[in-house]
Amino acid sequence: MLSIKQRAPRNRTLTCSSDESAELRDQMVQLSEPAIVSEIENAIIAQDFFKAVPYLPRASADLLVLDPPYNLTKDFDGHLFKEKEAEDYSAWFSEVVRLLKPALKSTATVYVCSDWRTSILIAPVLERSFHVRNRITWERDKGRGAKANWKNNTEDIWFCTVSDDFFFDVDAVKLKKKVIAPYRHPDGRPKDWDEGADGNFRLTHPSNIWTDVTIPFWSMPENTDHPTQKPEKLIAKLILASSRENDFVLDPFLGSGTTAVVAKKLNRRFLGIEQNVEYCCWAQKRLAKAEFEKTIQGYVDGVFWERNSLNEQKPGKNIAQPDNNLSLFQ
Repeated sequence: MLSIKQRAPRNRTLTCSSDESAELRDQMVQLSEPAIVSEIENAIIAQDFFKAVPYLPRASADLLVLDPPYNLTKDFDGHLFKEKEAEDYSAWFSEVVRLLKPALKSTATVYVCSDWRTSILIAPVLERSFHVRNRITWERDKGRGAKANWKNNTEDIWFCTVSDDFFFDVDAVKLKKKVIAPYRHPDGRPKDWDEGADGNFRLTHPSNIWTDVTIPFWSMPENTDHPTQKPEKLIAKLILASSRENDFVLDPFLGSGTTAVVAKKLNRRFLGIEQNVEYCCWAQKRLAKAEFEKTIQGYVDGVFWERNSLNEQKPGKNIAQPDNNLSLFQ
């Protein structure tokens, strides 16, 4: 059922009309028999995860972005996920991993999104199934305060690989940061930083603490009504670090389509699975927009910029579309 909400005039949240949804549903697929990559690449499967995944082609995915429901009671617009006992969620997640692992290449990378409570439950499963290489913690710039606890405004992303043979491009995900203490060589040249008319900046190696990501909000064109939508900038870091152009990216809990959209913008093949048909419609509409709109907020000239450092949202060129001069949100 379509969501109908009253919105402010400047609200850019993506929605679909009834006519659009009817047309977009025709672009979705379902699986009832084993598929080959050429049949399902760059597609959205509108189907329950457990019904679709057994038919995925074996050893096909170069990168898995896994963003399953956390162990919280959450209503995904009619699809209710209920919080489980710890051992029950661990068993549920173990089955998710067991079904997905045959679809991964031996050189594949796996990123698993989680909150801190759920991380406690999935970490042992990941240790048994993959090579766990790091845990990224990223700052959500939203979050409710608490009177008897610390405000919870971080989430985790577990970085895993199927084997010791994997791809990682650190240069693709360096962060451009303002230089607070600009040291110089004795002859006056900048030391490990660049001096320019727009300020002093340094390219830094990415750490496992990310504070430069903005959660989609109502004035951003990537925003949808999905309750747990991930930012395009966040997913772009994962895709650029751990895949090459034309690699195959799999997201089996696609939501409103962020992984598929970013994969398309960055010239990767993709496959998404999502049971909520309305979310699939939003994803399909976002993919259509990505044909001509390649910008990713906070990512310009092949560089991720520190939040609020892009010269007051100065128009720039995105590496995915060199001729695009639209202003970007930080």
